[in-house]
Amino acid sequence: MLDQVKGGLIVSCQALEHEPLHSSFIMGRMARAAEEGGAVGIRANTKADIDEIAKNTALPIIGIVKRDYEGTPIYITPTLREIEELAQTSCAMIAFDATERPRYQGEALADFLQKARAAAPGKLMMADIATLSEAVNAEKLGFDCVSTTLMGYTEQSAGDNIADDDFAKLKAILAAVHIPVIAEGHVDTPAKARRCLELGAHAVVTGGAITRPQQITKAFTDAIYA
Repeated sequence: MLDQVKGGLIVSCQALEHEPLHSSFIMGRMARAAEEGGAVGIRANTKADIDEIAKNTALPIIGIVKRDYEGTPIYITPTLREIEELAQTSCAMIAFDATERPRYQGEALADFLQKARAAAPGKLMMADIATLSEAVNAEKLGFDCVSTTLMGYTEQSAGDNIADDDFAKLKAILAAVHIPVIAEGHVDTPAKARRCLELGAHAVVTGGAITRPQQITKAFTDAIYA
């Protein structure tokens, strides 16, 4: 999969239960539209959505399952239950939270990665990180790639934005690790996506700026009514 997406755009096709487009059927068509627009991969949430997307496009899929558990802030593929669900799909890669935050029932990230590989043999493992130290740790643990998915969304990265200071934090991660780095989070314009690739990101993920019409609409109305 990593070779297939190199230098290209991965589109995140997700709609949570409280959102207007929440529907596996819709996400399947959204993925097809993304492919027609030139996307090289899809990031998708839940087995149902992934299965439907796979019926509509042959693009490689990064699979996740978002689920909340008591006692941990981690919600992106947080336990082995979610890994096992994704193992039943055709997704080529599984992404999960690899931040320094406490995991469900205190499980160590290294142990969880080992269990994930055993439960989903043949699938690549992506580390969703928020900080430079988390990216370095992910490489040491043996992840196949890292993604800046959670930068700015954790206590440790509060206020951070991947695009700040000409992507200074992305540059630091690219300089510190040797595994592929996927730029994700706050990449909300074509110019930002292009800049990430120019700096050496393996690929770039954009989600809401393409697939969440309520978010796109709000950007317009905020500018109009400011």
